[in-house]
Amino acid sequence: MALPVLALTTGEPAGIGPELALAAARDWQQLAATVVAVGDPDLLAERARLLGWPIELEILAPGDPLPTPVNGRLPVWPVSLTAPSTPGGLDPANAGYVLKTLDVAIEACQRGMADALVTAPLHKGAIIEGGYPGFTGHTEYLRDACGVDEVVMMLATERTARPLRVALATTHLPLSMVPGAITDAGLIRVTHILAAELTHRFGIVSPRILVCGLNPHAGEDGHLGREELDIIIPALDRLRTEGLDVVGPLPADTLFTPRHLDHADAVLAMYHDQGLPVLKYAGFGQAANITLGLGLVRTSVDHGTALDLAGSGLADVGSLRVALQVALQMAARAH
Repeated sequence: MALPVLALTTGEPAGIGPELALAAARDWQQLAATVVAVGDPDLLAERARLLGWPIELEILAPGDPLPTPVNGRLPVWPVSLTAPSTPGGLDPANAGYVLKTLDVAIEACQRGMADALVTAPLHKGAIIEGGYPGFTGHTEYLRDACGVDEVVMMLATERTARPLRVALATTHLPLSMVPGAITDAGLIRVTHILAAELTHRFGIVSPRILVCGLNPHAGEDGHLGREELDIIIPALDRLRTEGLDVVGPLPADTLFTPRHLDHADAVLAMYHDQGLPVLKYAGFGQAANITLGLGLVRTSVDHGTALDLAGSGLADVGSLRVALQVALQMAARAH
């Protein structure tokens, strides 16, 4: 029986993404899947030589038979760099290359040649400066590429007593734009996706979701903001009538305590820096970034490109290993 296939994009070529793929290939740690890197083979070979890692690259095309996983061997679906790349030296000329790796991996998933997509970090600024001014991140790019209206960004870690999963009502927005982006219809859509994917991809039959308020003390009955009264509470009331187990809105400063989290399957935070700092404090380097609602499985690391570590061999491969394992588990549950 063929092993599941995970397509791993190697991300920003000047960052740690290429060496994370190489580091994982040094020891697959009994991962019951075949991982195929999507990137420039010459870049990977050069980085392996720089680090002194004897990694064998096997260049293939999507759809070619895949080898049995062997420590020290990395299958590659090749995409060529646009410009030469050096560790730590961003070059916006490679923006199109980074996006092309995503396109190749997405198509492989959609055509059944890969069971899940795992992404190494990219650099948003380099993509924007490279001629893609509307680019806001992996999550939104994947949403548009997969032709869906709404996706949900969720990070998860098992470094806590109970698995901690934090999803976001809004993603990569300036803080000043967050209140206007929170609507009752949007909250209802996001919560439906979150609940459905927790059931479909994580096997949780009736997930309990804790919902943060937007304002301090969840608005304190309107004295510290009316978003809870006017938007969040009505949305949660409607979700409850539809049978979803949602609790809140709760003050974010006390929600992330065992009293609440011990009885929850996920938290829905209103914005990026409301929920993710807590999760990363609890499990940084051992968490996965997950995109829900794409119609395919996508996970990623919980960190950025770490340009200062690129080429040093010191980058921690822990989060990538978690992302690969979570992708494998999610893909298995989808079948």
